[in-house]
Amino acid sequence: MILVYTGEGKGKTSACAGQALRALGQGMGVAFGQFMKRECGAGEQLMLRQLLGERFRPGGLGFLRHEEDRPAHRAAAAELVDWAREQAAEVDMLILDEALYALGAGILTREELAPLIAGARGVERHLVLSGRGLPDWLSGEADLVTEMRERKHPWRKGIPAAPGIEF
Repeated sequence: MILVYTGEGKGKTSACAGQALRALGQGMGVAFGQFMKRECGAGEQLMLRQLLGERFRPGGLGFLRHEEDRPAHRAAAAELVDWAREQAAEVDMLILDEALYALGAGILTREELAPLIAGARGVERHLVLSGRGLPDWLSGEADLVTEMRERKHPWRKGIPAAPGIEF
């Protein structure tokens, strides 16, 4: 199945981490890659590293903020795609956090994602994608789409990011 967590609200990465825990609890093999995100010591990264070892890969350079950084971001995304292809052949569930952001930023292409989508069809293999900006073509491919919507957020009141909540 193809599962997508999208929307402007908080919780997409948390949903991916929860999906990984659920699959691991059922004895499934899981690989979890992150586009855009570098290893930063976020709580979910620390736990995913403990649970998955080399099957966890934060393969990003942070969010793309300057056009001159695009080649480096593109190279990091290409490396993560190669890693994801290797993992997809060995696990029951492949999770690619922030794949939609990477698609929207143009550092991941539809053509790169297509084989991973095809690989999750017709077999007992699942692909989980997250990020803002779900394209229509991918919405049509997905079996499940959950949209996170922000109704209220503490940073709007000037409350800084909190350990265990945002990271």
